[in-house]
Amino acid sequence: MHRVAVVVRHGVLPMELGLVHQLFGAAVSSGGERLYEVVTCAPRPGPVRTDADFTIAVGHGLEAARDAGTVIVPASHERDGVPGASAELAGVLRGGARVASICTGAFVLAEAGLLDGRRATTHWRSAAAFAARFPAVRLDPDVLYVDEGQVLTSAGEAAGIDLCLHLIRRDHGSAVANEAARRTVVPPHREGGQAQFIRRPVAEPGVSSTGAARAWALRHLDRPLTLRDLAARESMSVRTFTRRFREETGLSAARWLTRQRVERARQLLEDTDLPVERVAERSGFGTAAALRLNLHAALGVSPTAYRATFRGPETVRR
Repeated sequence: MHRVAVVVRHGVLPMELGLVHQLFGAAVSSGGERLYEVVTCAPRPGPVRTDADFTIAVGHGLEAARDAGTVIVPASHERDGVPGASAELAGVLRGGARVASICTGAFVLAEAGLLDGRRATTHWRSAAAFAARFPAVRLDPDVLYVDEGQVLTSAGEAAGIDLCLHLIRRDHGSAVANEAARRTVVPPHREGGQAQFIRRPVAEPGVSSTGAARAWALRHLDRPLTLRDLAARESMSVRTFTRRFREETGLSAARWLTRQRVERARQLLEDTDLPVERVAERSGFGTAAALRLNLHAALGVSPTAYRATFRGPETVRR
């Protein structure tokens, strides 16, 4: 039986600990035999505070993780992001087992040196801090999880479900993973990544040489807008406007417009019952096909899937 060790520290998120036990515990063979043994361990056995209003009793130390085939580190709001993972824990993580993290547990893996030169992810709210502290890691903040073979990372809390099902699928195939998902009443696979959950509000144009053009563009996103149109709002040549726009926003005008149109489409999909065709028109994409293409490129999901995520399937059916 494959042992999965969940390493917890003070401030652990109970949901992340529980979902590992629940999902791997639900993975059974065709004959009904359990395929995993899941144990909870801590750097020091005994009471461990959660980030909720209770403690848990942990009976195993890190020796339980040394014998495991998979070691999973969930987030701890008290410890993640704090330099100085214990040498003992780092040694366990580098011991040869398959290692995975949930949410900001990725900080612990990075601190142990396991993510250098690898792709990884973490909760989108911690992405900037993670990237600044671990520049050698190729951070991808838009995905639900990253599989780098022996080292895997996942995004915020619920993405741990996606990660655990992926590991079960890797070990025993889709049939076992799908059945584990059914037993726990979760989808066996989610479309897209965490990019669809990140709200990127359109910044208010400040005092700048292209701010008026951007403010005007935001009021007229439903129209075809050209670079010449924008430059004319500032009485600049196209060449000068292009240079200043990139200096002030870090983007080309075309990429900036596409980003604003995606944000407008997201708002309309979330807050209105407009058909996808009308959403495409009002956000400036023109056609439903163009909206689908751009939304999928930005968020990894279709307009219908995005609306279902944030408003429920019954809204999509109307």
